[in-house]
Parts: sequence; structure tokens; C-alpha cells
Amino acid sequence: MNGNGVAVEVRDLVKRFGDFVAVDHVSLSVGRGEIFGFLGPNGAGKSTTIRILCGLLSPSGGSATVGGYDVATQSESIKRNIGYMSQKFSLYDDLQVEENIDFFSGVYGVPAATRAARKEYILKMAGLEDRRHSMTRLLAGGWKQRLALGCAILHQPAILFLDEPTSGVDPIARRGFWDLIYQLSEAGHTVFVSTHYMDEAEYCHRLALMYRGKIVALGAPEELKRSLTSHHLMDLESSDPLESMKALEATPGILDVAVFGGGLHVTVDDPLPAAPRIRQALSSRGIAIRRLEPIQPSMEDVFVAMIEQEERRAA
Repeated sequence: MNGNGVAVEVRDLVKRFGDFVAVDHVSLSVGRGEIFGFLGPNGAGKSTTIRILCGLLSPSGGSATVGGYDVATQSESIKRNIGYMSQKFSLYDDLQVEENIDFFSGVYGVPAATRAARKEYILKMAGLEDRRHSMTRLLAGGWKQRLALGCAILHQPAILFLDEPTSGVDPIARRGFWDLIYQLSEAGHTVFVSTHYMDEAEYCHRLALMYRGKIVALGAPEELKRSLTSHHLMDLESSDPLESMKALEATPGILDVAVFGGGLHVTVDDPLPAAPRIRQALSSRGIAIRRLEPIQPSMEDVFVAMIEQEERRAA
């Protein structure tokens, strides 16, 4: 590990597949013990970047080090010193829970003298002590996910890469999984996690918003929300959301209207003059307003705004 407390260092990283640029001059730095999130839609380049950092793909340009090892020249050293878990969960369905743990102990070279203790630790951490003899294929998605995480940290790696680890898992299991991630971070593990779930971004210490191979924003979740000074959001609950959208789309000062839960998020250029305009536009159509108040942008709002900004720049 680098002496300066940096676990992952990336500078101008590029990955091309023919004419297609999957990773476009990405730069970032992740500190030891940090939970770093990679947020973006499918196809943004998150998984490709993670595979390069895990030593599974060679970069086309730029540089990166993971735990002090160079991704271009020391990929085998990286593989030995990291944990990796993908959304596909690299488990063997025809083995029991503890047989999977035994198998991956061998794969990761866990010393024979410590294997029994590591197995008990993993079973306890994942809450699988009572399921140790269960066939893995019979586990629900959330339990499989916990087992896959346990297998990925058997060799006590300092840096853990989780590529879309909560994809397809129910919200309650996802929340429980993030509790495990916090435990690992508090124990000193660096956790690099990619996701397309906006709510999960809130759980990260810092995150990078990725779109079309580029990082479009980088920082702590609260910092990114505060940076959205061009967008003022108002939460609107009315008697007729659909008619409200139609009425507001033609109203001056309204930049965007989007459905959010049972109401609407209205993006305005200035909340002070916008509020009376909204009230006037809706009352003229006989629509009752139940609630209209300024709110802080969510990560979803931030991400949508950043993508729109990128689209305008590209155009």
C-alpha cells in the first residue's frame, strides 16, 4: 500500500475497443478506508474501469495504481491483493454454503492454519451460521449476495471492488448489504463500489458520476448537491399531477417538471417569483395545491442535471 494513504490512483485512464472509447481520460484518487462510489447508467464505463483496476483488462492509455501496484505491469500482484465481487456472484450453486467458502479459501491461498477461523468469521459476518449446510442454489438473492461478499474477503484484502453488487436484490437486502460495507470500511478496508441505484450514492463517502466514459462530477454526496446552484427544486403535491405537468411546462421560469413519488419535482430558475407563477398556473386550471415548498436536490436530481449539462456541451 502507498505510504501516503492512497489506495487507488488513476490518471487519464483510457480504454478503447476499436473506435469505441469506453473509458475516456478518467482521473480519480481513493483513500484508505474510504467507501468510494461509481455512479452511472449501464454502459457508462463503470465496469470497464473496475476491470482495468482489478488487473482483468489492459488500459489503452493513462496510468493507474491499486495498492501501489501498476495495472499495466503488475496485474498479477493486484489480483492477489484485492477482493472482487460482481453482480453475477461467482458462486458454485451445486456446493453447500461452507463448501463455497472452503473452495474460495483455496483459490485465494488462505493459509491452512487460519482457514477454519476465517470460515467461522465469514459465516458470522454474513449471518449464514445456520445455513452453512444449505445448498447455495436454494439461497435467496440477499443471502447469496452476503456469501459472495464473504468469499471475496476471505484473504483479508485491503481493497475491495464491488461491481454492481446489489443489482437485482430487493431493497431490504440492499440496505443490509450496505451495513456490511460500513463494517468493512470501519475495519480499514477500502471499498470501491459501482451502482446505478441513486439512493445508494448517499451511502458513499465520496462518489464519481460517470457518463459516456467520462467522470462528469466528483465529490461527497452533500458537496455535489450543494454544487447544483443553477437548479432550484420545488416539491409539488397537487390534486392532478398530470394536468399540473402540462400547465407548468408552458410557465415562464420553469426549467423542468418530473414525476417523483406521488408528486412532482419542479426545477425553477428562481424560487421566489416561481412559487406565485406555479400557484397561478394551476389555480387557473382548477388544480388544488396540497404542498409547494423548496427542497434540496436528491442525487438523482444532481445526476440528471449533470447529464443534461454534458448533452448541451456535446451538442
